[in-house]
Amino acid sequence: MISHETHSQANSIPYVNLMSEASARIAPLWPLDRFVAVNPFLGRTDKPFEEVAMDLYRKVGIQMTLPAAYYLDQLRMGKIAKGDIENAYRAAGKAAELDALLQAGTETDKMAPLLPTVALQATNLNGKDWTRFVVNRISQWAASYFDAGQAGWTATFRDRGIFASWKADASVDLSAELTGLSDFRKIIKALPDDPTEAVCTAMEVLNVPTEGLVNYFERLLYQTTGWSAHVARLDWETRLGGGQPSQLNELLAIHVCWEAAMLQCFDGKLSRKWALERNTYSHTDAMLEASKEIAERLLLQEAKDLAMQRSLIERFKSGQPTKRVKESPKAQAVFCIDVRSEVFRRNLELADPEIETLGFAGFFGFPISYIPIGHEAGKPQCPVLLSPGVAIHEHMGDAKSDATVAHRRKLVQQLKYLWKGFKSGAVSCFSFVSPLGMTFLPKLLSDSFGWTRPVPHPDTVGMDKHQQRLKGIRLEPSSDATGIAFEQQVALARNTLKGMSLHQPAPFVLIIGHGSQSVNNPHATGYDCGACGGHSGEANAKVAAAVLNNSKVRERLTAEGINIPKETVFIAGLHDTTTDEVSLFDDHLIPEDRSAQLREIKKALDKAGHGTRAERGLRMALNQKEAHHNIMERARDWSQTRHEWGLAGCSSFIIAPRERTAGSDLGGQSFLHNYDWQQDEGFGVLELIMTAPMVVTSWINLQYYASTVDNHVFGSGNKTLHNVTAGIGVLEGQSGDLRTGLPWQAIHDGEQYQHEPHRLNVIIEAPISAMNTVLEKHGSVKDLCDNRWIFLMAMDENGKIAHRYKGNLEWEEVGES
Repeated sequence: MISHETHSQANSIPYVNLMSEASARIAPLWPLDRFVAVNPFLGRTDKPFEEVAMDLYRKVGIQMTLPAAYYLDQLRMGKIAKGDIENAYRAAGKAAELDALLQAGTETDKMAPLLPTVALQATNLNGKDWTRFVVNRISQWAASYFDAGQAGWTATFRDRGIFASWKADASVDLSAELTGLSDFRKIIKALPDDPTEAVCTAMEVLNVPTEGLVNYFERLLYQTTGWSAHVARLDWETRLGGGQPSQLNELLAIHVCWEAAMLQCFDGKLSRKWALERNTYSHTDAMLEASKEIAERLLLQEAKDLAMQRSLIERFKSGQPTKRVKESPKAQAVFCIDVRSEVFRRNLELADPEIETLGFAGFFGFPISYIPIGHEAGKPQCPVLLSPGVAIHEHMGDAKSDATVAHRRKLVQQLKYLWKGFKSGAVSCFSFVSPLGMTFLPKLLSDSFGWTRPVPHPDTVGMDKHQQRLKGIRLEPSSDATGIAFEQQVALARNTLKGMSLHQPAPFVLIIGHGSQSVNNPHATGYDCGACGGHSGEANAKVAAAVLNNSKVRERLTAEGINIPKETVFIAGLHDTTTDEVSLFDDHLIPEDRSAQLREIKKALDKAGHGTRAERGLRMALNQKEAHHNIMERARDWSQTRHEWGLAGCSSFIIAPRERTAGSDLGGQSFLHNYDWQQDEGFGVLELIMTAPMVVTSWINLQYYASTVDNHVFGSGNKTLHNVTAGIGVLEGQSGDLRTGLPWQAIHDGEQYQHEPHRLNVIIEAPISAMNTVLEKHGSVKDLCDNRWIFLMAMDENGKIAHRYKGNLEWEEVGES
């Protein structure tokens, strides 16, 4: 039985520090209503990619490469050249024996034994999957505790904290004892109420070597990768708000107490076996040696990355002459840097060469919180690296209309709440199924034929039909406490224009955010704008246009030397990445004498949409005659598992003037950010790009990478089996851990990968000394490049990729290797 001895605070401190060290290695996971990409290896980028791969493989069996057979097939198909493999091996100080590699095939794909846990050893003793049992019990409790409004009943004592709530539930839950863990409830009741004290008590039983405790704690957190990531996100937001995070430590305490309780519930065989196995955690040299069996696969992945770099270097080998689309373009269209925008931008420039396109992070430099009418709080419309600066309230234009819409929406919400209670009530649910079930038949038929949406987009949950029809209503930034103060408007406008490298605005400047549409898709927000916190970029585009059209703001900017011509008008728009339609807002405010010009621009947008749909239809293997119709239908089809490919294929980020890439077909695989270093005095814009968009694009790239190489741990499996749980995530099936990352259908078309594993290649046209200054100033960004999570390359003044970053602020000419 666990001791009742109370531990002093001094005795607890080492455990707190070690638990926090393990918790810091868990990347956060954002909920479904704002499902944004995150680097699954966040917290580990201070170590080399290869070292992390070996470490995770040995500890928890995580794969950071595909099987060797995949790379060898790539070699046979010519996607990886013999020289790529030879270069990868040469850099590692080894000789590549290709014949031996081809003969070995999948011999390098065997699994290493996982680090032990009490649950795993118990499974080995009696054949019952105790790890799965523990995961299911913790997951079921967590879904109840963290529920965001989906469940009718929630966990007890939610106000007391994670550990206290779990302990209260576990102390009365008979499940463990019915499964064979006698005295489990008694053991849990005897634990201290403080989570750290409980860990101290449990460690008296487990007695894991001190030098191996961080690895042991990490091993336990990965038993529930999804729930650990969810709680890590709560800690992330606490930290962002200036608080001291501790919730993931409490979840870890639950795992540790489960282990200690299980050890006491079994007979002496398990204790004797555990006494031997726990010493594995102190044998770090043996752990590293065992993980070397994946070294071959890591070298093959290196060859895969070298092949991609070779392709990019070859593409820009001759350089691109510096040439504007036109000295005085009729319009400029600013899109998000998203890889899907690359395809549309290219087609728009083909549709009308007098339109110039630019790339900029899709929140357009306006980190806002958008509050719809009738709502008390808003959602952040900015990258998760930032806190929203101001709250923007939605307005109809007059107080009476605002009040009418607010009343209607609140009434709809109340009716939905009552209806949900009736459907799920203990008695009324029977009345619901029998007499009322048939009333859903018309809706079922209309959903099946795609006439209606079976499930609302997560970004519009809680909105009524009237609100959804008002998609184009104005957002009015004001000078009062609910909007943007004038001085802040000026600062935001100044930074946005500089960040866009928009030095000579055209008569029309389109600020085009992006969003996606699909039905029956829990991960729908993952296809929206990550720079807008997993929401549509519509609100940010509208606010940016409103501020940049403000005559007083323009006057101040002119006084500062930033001139916006009087005839220039900024127009907000939205690019639907599923249908490739672009909508412009408030275009009715354009003077009549300029309407003909605007019609030309709209005609070019429509033509670009047709061209983009045709191009995407090829990737989706659609009949080209029916591509337009089929792509539109996919957005409304509730059986469609692949309505669009999102950012699958993302592999490069090019930070340079548009002239360097204009006319080049980059295949929807490149993020494109406009940047002119010669206009960047002091290189403040370069620093902003390298510390924000470059980091975010690496997050996107690594989320797709991890979901591809190990979908079991870092993905979310088969989306046809998904069940939304707690309103925040999905389970694959009816039990198990909360799933993270992307579903299999988002990266694979059933025959081949639509996203191939590549680490992000970042190409910047800027002086190497300026890039080194940024790297030296920002250690976390330098880690990404030094430790090869990002491959950084420099473009010269002729548009040629001339240098490649080696690490530690050293570069090499690309011709040298």
